[in-house]
This record gives sequence, structure tokens and C-alpha cells, in this order.
Amino acid sequence: MLSRDKAKKRLEQLRKEIDDHRYRYNVLDKPLISDAAYDSLFHELTKLEEQYPDLITKDSPSQRVGAKPAEKFEKVWHETRMLSINDVFNHEELQKWEERLVRMGAKGAIEKFGYFVELKMDGLAVSLVYENGILAQGATRGDGTIGEDVTGNLKTIDSIPLRLREHGDLKKYLCNRGTAGALHGRFEVRGEAFLSKADFEKLNSDRQKKRLPKYANPRNIAAGSIRQLNPKITAERDLDFFVYAVPSKIGFDKHHQEHELAACLGFKTNRENKLCKNLKEVEEYLKHWEKARKHLPYQTDGVVVILDDKKAFERLGVVGKAPRAMIAYKFAAEEATSIIKDIIVQVGRTGKLTPVAVMEPTLVAGSTVSRATLHNADEIKRKDIKIGDTVIIRKAGDVIPEVVEPIKKMRTSHEKEFKMPKTCPICGGKVVKREGEVDYYCLKKNCAIRQKRQLEFFVSKNAFDIDGLGPKILEQLIETGLVEDPTDIFLLKEGDLQPLERFAEKSAENIVEAIEKSKEIPLERFLYALGIRHVGGQTAVDIAEQFGTIESVLKLKKEDLDQLYGIGEAVGNSFEEYFSNKKNLEMIEKLRHLGVKIKPFHSPVRVKKLGGKSFVVTGSLESMPRDDAQKKIVQFGGKVHSSITSKTDYLIVGEEPGSKLDKAKRLGTKIISEKEFLKMIK
Repeated sequence: MLSRDKAKKRLEQLRKEIDDHRYRYNVLDKPLISDAAYDSLFHELTKLEEQYPDLITKDSPSQRVGAKPAEKFEKVWHETRMLSINDVFNHEELQKWEERLVRMGAKGAIEKFGYFVELKMDGLAVSLVYENGILAQGATRGDGTIGEDVTGNLKTIDSIPLRLREHGDLKKYLCNRGTAGALHGRFEVRGEAFLSKADFEKLNSDRQKKRLPKYANPRNIAAGSIRQLNPKITAERDLDFFVYAVPSKIGFDKHHQEHELAACLGFKTNRENKLCKNLKEVEEYLKHWEKARKHLPYQTDGVVVILDDKKAFERLGVVGKAPRAMIAYKFAAEEATSIIKDIIVQVGRTGKLTPVAVMEPTLVAGSTVSRATLHNADEIKRKDIKIGDTVIIRKAGDVIPEVVEPIKKMRTSHEKEFKMPKTCPICGGKVVKREGEVDYYCLKKNCAIRQKRQLEFFVSKNAFDIDGLGPKILEQLIETGLVEDPTDIFLLKEGDLQPLERFAEKSAENIVEAIEKSKEIPLERFLYALGIRHVGGQTAVDIAEQFGTIESVLKLKKEDLDQLYGIGEAVGNSFEEYFSNKKNLEMIEKLRHLGVKIKPFHSPVRVKKLGGKSFVVTGSLESMPRDDAQKKIVQFGGKVHSSITSKTDYLIVGEEPGSKLDKAKRLGTKIISEKEFLKMIK
């Protein structure tokens, strides 16, 4: 048996050697030793660590599957939002995207720097944070602002380094960019965890032997594997990882340099990514991979096109949840044909009726499809879809099935027209089409299915997130009269649940405990949970960010919302309708009385420097689009209005201001330049 000092030195050698071979095998695809030799080194490492457990380090290869199963995933706030990407589906839409960039002043950046194009992986986006070169935290994208801590699971992916490594000309590379912060301090990379086609087939082959149902597609497995509570299950899936961005402040001029740095630090980057001088080269790249993607070892559903100039990219900013200077070109989805046997109508939580095609089961893009949404009656009429039609089915983005069009030549004259019902198929209540909308709604507030859908929404992951209250259990609770509205959930006791079918003492205890834990909820998630029409997750965040507390929200009037950033007339109308209903206000008050604590909006990233001051922006700004300036005002605690009033604190003036400048002068509103505004939030 080695002495402790000798064991420590030997362990250091083994870790370095094993990590080097891991890198050569999983990242460079150039192994130097056999699998058997690698296994022998790893075996020696684990044996020594068993003898001296105090010498185990966080970056030891043994820790890739060393974590205990988690009881739950902790929430993680991303330092900067993990954004989505808008899609285009043909070259004409791609050209229009470039034209928009040119109109916004990006012509010089396009001509000088061009575009960096990346194959769009069909996996799960994750963030990796390193502290002083050691992997400290791995998180899912979540809603872009808050993800889940899945560090233990991500450690099982061999292509993710537990310790950053110096490779190639790293020192020269960092020196040229004026920083060495990647290896010292906090450093973040973002990328995609995915499953190869070969491993997907192997998994399904194993499941077939065990007479288990096959997995639908590699993306679902990757997402499910990352969210396993037991890292050992994740390790069995053989996931891979590509870096696609380095949001850490390194001071790059070009986006493709992020990929170069990632490779220098030991990460796996996609070798098929390419720098293109112009859109013509981008289109050639797209045409090549549209045909050649079937030969790739992994699934890809498109190409991400990114303006390579980092400064121009930042200046162009974000619209909604997506950067303007980045677009995803989606390859034509796999298509198949099927027969529509019937068109049924589903009723949602708001009472909206959605027609759904019931089809002969058909295999499309690796999974069996038997139903597809038809969206609304206008869409059915536009596409001229009938019951009995042979139709073309597409899985848009390899995920969502849609009916593209009927094959009219195959009609037999026995097809039937579809008509929206005049009464709700669930409760028999009156159905109406609201003015200015394409959708039909059941007007009956106590419609059974609406009640069920509303409760499912209320307890869902992005709302109260009550673990264990799935659709079947909620159905039982409704049928037995235990739950009629959300407030009843917080009155449930173990004794209420135990007599129900499939309930044991422990599961009843777990659900009551989950309900108790859910009582503390951030304002934005509470607003989302209420299920107000037109108030989705991001709108709920926008409202919470601008008003801060539930007390402020309850005092809101329609005119308070109409002119605010990110909140249009439709949201204002929905808010007024919801909060003018006495029953809704009583429900909120009862929830609070039952112990629901609605936490004020909190962003740990930004200081609220603008302290509730109101702003109006006029004219064209130099450093950013006007929309992004409005967003920054909100993020730093201010309020944005669309018109000048006596209550406006500041008017930010850009080039070619409109009549708002004259009105501001008449009212004595403080007028500031773009530079003065930027100083206020610096």
C-alpha cells in the first residue's frame, strides 16, 4: 500500500493522464491507447481513492458518476438570459432577415465580418460555469432566466471537461485579447447536450429486447437524461456535448473566436461550423447540409446563422426572446401522408375550442403520429381540409405534427365538411366567436374541462409547480368534490387523500408537503398561474418587473398598462376583465389568507438605478434600437410610456425626434441625450 504522500502524487499523475486520454478520445477523436488500457488506469485511480477518500478532488474522473441521486433540482438564475432563436424556413425569408439587419445599420458589419454558421443540434441547451478552471455548476436553459441545477448529470458527459485545460496556443490567444480570466475566476460556456444516432439506435435495440416501448427521438432522450434525478442513469445514455457560445466577458471582436477559445480550453466544438463572407456563401452551406445531413452521426434540424461582428450583434439587441442578429434556418421537415378519420374539438383552460385531427397512426421523423392540431376553423377553411381527406403530415422542427394540406386528387366524394359546434362538447354551454379573434370559446365559467385545465395550469411547472398533482389525480380530486378551484388545493390534508384510489400514506404525505412548499411563489409565476388571457410567461415577467409587488398589481387600471413597455392593448383588456371580477379578487385574497406568500419581483443581476422614474424615447438612437433602450429602462427599475404627460420624468432624444420633443419643452419635462441616459445606467 502506497504512503499518503506517494498516493497523492500518483493520483495527480493518473488524473492528468486519464483526462488527457478522455480529451483525445471524446473531443479530438484521436485515441492513443486502447479501451482496456484506459480502463486499467481508471481502475487504479478508483482503488487509490477508495484507500484515501480525503484525496478525491472535484475534477477527478471518478466524480463523473460520483453524485448521489438528487431529491429535486435547485433553481439557478442565469447571469445573462439564455435566449431563443427566431426561425426562417426558406431562402427568401433568410434574405428578408438580412434586409432588416441592413435597414438597422448592419450593412458595414456584414460586408466586413460576414456570418458564422453553425449546424443546429437537436438536443438540450445547457450552461456550464467554471470557477478557477473547475466545473462548479451546470444548468438547463429553463425559461431562459431561471434553469435547473443539473451539475451531477452534466459531469457524466465525457466531452465536458471537469477542469479547463490549456491546449494549442491558448496563452497567446488570451494574451491577444487582453485577458486570462478563463482559467482564473468565473467563466461560462453554453452549448448543446445531445445523443448520437448510433447511441439512440442502441438504446432502442436494448428496449426492444426487454419488450419496452421505443423512445420517440434522440432529442427527447437527451432532455430526459439531463433531468434524471439519478446521475447513474444519465451516465448510461452516452450523451455528447458541443459548445456554441461563450457569454463570459473575454472582449472578442468576432463570434467565431468564442469557438476557437472553447477549443483551446478543451471543449468539443462542431468542426462542420463555418465562417461565410456573405449570404451567398451561407446559402451554399445550407444547400450542402440539406442533402448531406443524413450522413452526420447526430440529428440536426437546421443551421444557425450569426452576424460575426460582436459589437454590431450587441447593438442590434433582442426582440422578444431572440437576438436580432441571429436566425435559425430550419430544414424541410420530414413528411408523410395519413387519413383524417375524424375532427374532434378540445376545450382549453380559457374555454377556447381547438379542432384536432384524429388520423390513422403514421410514422413521421422517427415517431408515430395519430393526432395533430388544426388550430382553428379559419385555418381548416383556408387549407380546405375535410374529414376523410388523405393529408400530408409534417413534423415541423422534427417535433410538432401539423397537417400541411389535403391531397385533393385522392378525394372520393365521401369526405365531410367540418363545422365548429354551437355548444360546448363538454358542458353544453354556449359557444361564441369573439370579435376580432379567430377562435371560438365556451362561455360557461364552470365548464368541467375548463375547470380541470385551469387547475392543471395552476399547478404546472412554470406556475405553482406542485409536484405530484398530475392530471389524473386532479381529476380524482374534482370528481370527489375535494377541489373546485385553486384555493381548495391549499386546504387538502393527508386524511383527504389517503382514501382515494392509488393513494398510500406516503404519497398523500408527499403531496401535502409539496403543496406546503409551493406556498412561497415569485410574483411573476403567480401572475402566470392565474391563467389570464394573453399573459404568458414573458408578459408575466414584464408586468412583475415593472410593478414589483402584488399590492401594486392589484391597484392597476387598464390605462396603467396600455402605454407600458411590452404590454399591449390586448393584455390591458384581459387584465381589466380579470381584476374587475369580484370572484377573482376574492380567490387571490383567500390564497393569501391560506398562507400563499407572493414574493416581490427580484432580479439578482441588475441594480434598480432608475428608481421608478418614467421615460419616453423619441428619435433614432446610435448605440441600440429604441426597443432595446426601453427594455433597459425597465430592467433598471424605470417605467416606459409611449406619450409625454405632466408625470413624465425624462424624454430621451435621439436623431430626428418627433413632436414629443416640443411637447416635453412645453411641459418642462427633463430632456436628456442617449449618452446621458447610458451614464444613468452605467
